[in-house]
Amino acid sequence: MITFSNSYAQLGDVFCEKTRPTPVAAPQLIMWNSALAEQLMVPNKLTNDREFLAEIFSGNHILPSAKPIAAAYAGHQFGHFVPQLGDGRAHLLGELSDKQGNRWDIQLKGSGRTSFSRGGDGRCAIGPAIREYIMSEAMSALRIPTTRCLAVVNTGELVQRETILPGAIVTRVAASHIRVGTFEFFAARRDYNSVKTLCQYTIDRHYPELKQENSIPYIRLINKVIDQQIKLIVAWMRVGFIHGVMNTDNTAISGETIDYGPCAMMGSYDPNTVYSSIDHMGRYAYANQLKILQWNMVRFIECLLPLINPNVDKAKNQLTPLIAEIPERIEQKYIEMLAKKLGLSSLEPNDKILIDSILNQLKNKKLDYTVTFDQLTKSIRSKDITTQMHNQLGEVFNLWKTRIEGQDMHSDEVQKLMRQHNPVVIPRNHHVEKAIQQCEQTGQTTLAERFLQVLSSPYIEQEHTSAYQDPASDGDINYHTYCGT
Repeated sequence: MITFSNSYAQLGDVFCEKTRPTPVAAPQLIMWNSALAEQLMVPNKLTNDREFLAEIFSGNHILPSAKPIAAAYAGHQFGHFVPQLGDGRAHLLGELSDKQGNRWDIQLKGSGRTSFSRGGDGRCAIGPAIREYIMSEAMSALRIPTTRCLAVVNTGELVQRETILPGAIVTRVAASHIRVGTFEFFAARRDYNSVKTLCQYTIDRHYPELKQENSIPYIRLINKVIDQQIKLIVAWMRVGFIHGVMNTDNTAISGETIDYGPCAMMGSYDPNTVYSSIDHMGRYAYANQLKILQWNMVRFIECLLPLINPNVDKAKNQLTPLIAEIPERIEQKYIEMLAKKLGLSSLEPNDKILIDSILNQLKNKKLDYTVTFDQLTKSIRSKDITTQMHNQLGEVFNLWKTRIEGQDMHSDEVQKLMRQHNPVVIPRNHHVEKAIQQCEQTGQTTLAERFLQVLSSPYIEQEHTSAYQDPASDGDINYHTYCGT
């Protein structure tokens, strides 16, 4: 049987509400992540009983060791502070340890109302559940830190959104659900004892290497969280991922991608690309994600100021140099990432000019981001593709070829470096939508399962990879994504 631990629930009532999922009419397991289940050591006897799995991961059956809670948090949403948000349609059942001893939160999304619901119905439509499953598994395979999905259950009930849709519950697996917004919740109430408790819990759970015997290393914790966020968002930029809602309540302290609401993948390269239907001002556009990373980290720092020094002005002065260097840290990691996509093992003074010139060509000619870097990778050993890329990129292609050929690296090593950073396939928006539509209309997941098989090896050409490499016929110019709440 599955045995949960409940360390977060034990922090106290101020951190969460003890609440049970609302039972659903006719739960049916429609997607099950067997590889993840094995990693989490879910017993084989249980994984073969799909009816019982549906009962557990719909919330209809609460296992004895589960202590369902809805976590409290606040957040800046599109720059505006909301002092109380919290899990309004989610229940954290508890935590499981994997084969390596790592602890993971097991959370149901769409499992019913809580005191944080703010008028919402507490439910999830099947489309957003399928989107989260596909996108999070694709991101994991792309080697990007992310929450994952263990299961999707059809509830046998309908939910009202723009139209009436089948309902679903998705099981999210996360390193934790601690967010910048969790810290903001307590800081806004000047409850710095709870902020301190949260810092200690975060270090114990995520960053034990920071532990000190008699004190909490707040500045080292801040630096670690900044490093993790830079690593994450630069990884998003590498594959063209656009989160869509980089609010502080969607910024996980663990450095994982969390909340696959109005997310999408960039097709034609344009730094200003926005797909989210609610991002009217482009706050979370593709290129702006690097700026928002810094903005979110400053909000995190603000929560810890009184703990660093009771005199907040002195604390600000102490942290001013750290804040000032964040843009440089981001830019350095971003340029290093792009250099690797272009096969550069190290950076030279003029490389940034070369990189910018290539990106400008992509933008001006409306070239597909993934396809272009895939073709550049293949051009290392293909004369035909070399000619094709020269026709597309012009003189800047010749400059790039001269640069990589001048390295002390064999062409095979250059291509290997590029392939490690340039996928051959991504979860393209129109294919995600086709999988969602099939499930909404028929309840079937065959398209999703087939798509996931290809996405499981995104750096390798498989038998069916080519069927999912095509950019959208309209370049996604009219594509919009929605929160699903």
